[in-house]
Amino acid sequence: MDWTEPIPALFLFILMIYFVLKLGTIWNKSSQNLPPGPRPLPLIGNLHIMDLKRPHRTMLKLSKQYGPIFSIQMGPRKTVVLAGYETVKEALVNQADAFADRPIVPLFQGLAQDFGIVLSNGENWKVMRRFAVSTLRDYGMGKRSIEDRIVEECSVLIKKFESYEGNPFETTTIMNAAVANIIVALLLDKRFDYEDPTYIRLLKLVNENIRLAVSFSVTLYNMFPALGFLLGACKTIKQNRDELFAFINATFIKHLRDLDENDQRSFIDSFLIQQQEEEKKKKTNAYFHNENLKAVVANLFGAGVETTSTTLRWGLLLMMKYPEIQIKVQEEIAKVVGSSQPRIEHRTKMPYTDAVVHEIQRFANIAPTNLPHATTTDVTLNGYFIPKGTYIIPLLSSVLHDESQWEKPHKFYPEHFLNSEGKFVKRDAFMPFSAGRRACIGETLAKMELFLFFTSLLQKFTFQPPPGISQEDLDLTPAVGLTTSPMPHQLCALPRF
Repeated sequence: MDWTEPIPALFLFILMIYFVLKLGTIWNKSSQNLPPGPRPLPLIGNLHIMDLKRPHRTMLKLSKQYGPIFSIQMGPRKTVVLAGYETVKEALVNQADAFADRPIVPLFQGLAQDFGIVLSNGENWKVMRRFAVSTLRDYGMGKRSIEDRIVEECSVLIKKFESYEGNPFETTTIMNAAVANIIVALLLDKRFDYEDPTYIRLLKLVNENIRLAVSFSVTLYNMFPALGFLLGACKTIKQNRDELFAFINATFIKHLRDLDENDQRSFIDSFLIQQQEEEKKKKTNAYFHNENLKAVVANLFGAGVETTSTTLRWGLLLMMKYPEIQIKVQEEIAKVVGSSQPRIEHRTKMPYTDAVVHEIQRFANIAPTNLPHATTTDVTLNGYFIPKGTYIIPLLSSVLHDESQWEKPHKFYPEHFLNSEGKFVKRDAFMPFSAGRRACIGETLAKMELFLFFTSLLQKFTFQPPPGISQEDLDLTPAVGLTTSPMPHQLCALPRF
């Protein structure tokens, strides 16, 4: 026998003992009432009962058994899941500060190193988030100037759809490219052609990482990071991150050459000006350094593309699935907008279309498990004690499909957002952008994009399945990934005029 064979088993045994002891230190320090949950097995915890491709489905089932606050163990890591609108609101909104951190997750730590916005904590997160929100507003987020950019991009996208002359085509790359050009305009003061190879490559890097982030090997790495050298998906994710960072690095070097304090044209320009200000003041706790710049730009690019483009793709698929709803939207567009270009000012006059856009977001359930949170302090939630540093999953799927909040939670039903008089109504349980301290900073921009892209496309085209495929054949099962996109499919965009 090779003398090295017992080493992996011994290593795993020592690793198991280490994590069990570490976990016990956190969870046994108090005799207070801890959240209930299924009994874990040694080393693997509750992995044997989890649907690892779609973990939110298992969590929804467990919430029926254990209630709206329960614990599961993913390998050695104890996790608390929050289910239902009332519970998620209580944590993320009413006790926002206590649930505001991101947990220490090996993949996150390796990718972000506590820089940027999405995965960072503490003062760095506060400074970067505050700067991003104010700067994006300065460059037009939520204002007429960015609305004009979106309208221009709608025209380009329409021409691209027209080029297929009613023949079937797949929309993923095209939709990603169109939506990405909006955030690129804010970040770089630039737009890319949809066929630009560099642009296509950047979009592919983001999409691939989102898909790989929930793969089994990444789940295994997050539980046992020492095994990372064996896992190819983690290496691919980091290589993709490095390639994206290299592009960002080259881009801001170009901006640095042309930087003019009195003529700032993009987010990167504003960041570099802040960087120079810090250097002048010789701050020891500087935040506007290159690592933060790369991380923040990557955060905004990734978040600004994937969720909005995926929601729009769901929207077109659902219009094919439910042509009677598509017709009602088109009738309202014709009545309110006519043949002119849809603008944000039309939204208040188009309650049915507004309701359809909201229902697409609710039904699509783009981020079912949300990004994980962590407790900043020991906290009591609905009578349960949760220790500081606990990994928290606010299950957005359970909010958007909460049976106590929605009349038909598992159906596509735009009337969820309409009253008896046909007027649009807001719903408190509408949380596709999360809530509290970690709510999406691009929510205003995303809402504008969704309305303008969706109405512009429905004004010009009727969407139908390819020949030979019936409405009943259209599959609404979501694909696997960190965000839930539709399964790959083709559509036909038939000109209406």
